[in-house]
Parts: sequence; C-alpha cells; structure tokens
Amino acid sequence: MSLLIKVFLSFLKIGAFSFGGGYAMLPLIQREIVESNNWITYKEFVDIIGISQMTPGPIAINSATFVGFNVSGVLGSICATLGVISFSFILVSIANHYIVKFKESYIMKAALAGMRPALIGLIISVFLSLGRESYKDIKSVIIGIIILGLLFTNKLHPILIIVISGILGIIFYGLILI
Repeated sequence: MSLLIKVFLSFLKIGAFSFGGGYAMLPLIQREIVESNNWITYKEFVDIIGISQMTPGPIAINSATFVGFNVSGVLGSICATLGVISFSFILVSIANHYIVKFKESYIMKAALAGMRPALIGLIISVFLSLGRESYKDIKSVIIGIIILGLLFTNKLHPILIIVISGILGIIFYGLILI
C-alpha cells in the first residue's frame, strides 16, 4: 500500500473513531502515529501537542498536517489532513438534515450524557500520559506549578500563559539558573 494512502487511512480512522474533539482524539492519535506506525517519537508527539496549542486550528488537524508532512512532505500533510476531516465532513453533511428532527430526542440526549464522562476520562488519560513525559525534573514541575498557580489566581489569556511558559523555560533551562 502506498505510504500516502496509509497516511490518509490512518487519519481517516482517527477522524472516524474519535468523538469529542481534539483532546479526546489524542489517545487514538498517539496509538496510531506513535505506537502502531512509528511515524514520530513520543517526544515529537508531545511537541506536536504544544505546537498545536500555539497555532490556529483544531489539534487533530494541526497534528495531522504536521505528521503527514513529517512522513511524506506536502502531499503527506494534504492526505493526513483530508483523512482526519473527511469522516466528520461527510457525517455533518448527512446529519445536518436530521439534526433538527432529533435534537430533542430523549435517546440522543441520553447517549450524549453517557459520552461526556468517557470523554473526560480520555482527556485525563492523555493528561497523565503527557505528564509522565513532560515532568522529568524539578524544573519542569516548578514551571507547571507556577503556571497552574497563575491559571487559578488570574484569568490570563492562553497566549500569555504560553509566552510566560516559554520565558520560564528560557530562564530554567536556557540560562541554567537552577
């Protein structure tokens, strides 16, 4: 099978079987691109998540574009991006007709209510997995605590949090003060 087709199909699977947005997709993205296909390392996966937070657009599309480019250049990024959005695009196009009809359905509401805890579980799973990779030393723990403190005590904009994190990284790792 052509590498471009494999990239497309892998991201089509991610798009088709992930429900709940980018963070809920992360476990499947990790399993598919890091563990099953070995297209990137776990460290690169963590970096993609960080970069995806700084760039506009959904994390799944940003990661698909990055991984596709990493695997097979511009054509790879196009195939991966089309793969991850195709199922949702088709599903939304079809579902749009029926959404109004079923939006008040008891079964639909019950199914969505049942999915919410599972999505939170998936997000927590990714958080713990990323935490094991990201918090390797006391410096990273201190940066995490500082940022957590800033988030809980101030309503800082996410861009400002990213800038502050970068500055703390330069101070702690670049200048080797601690």
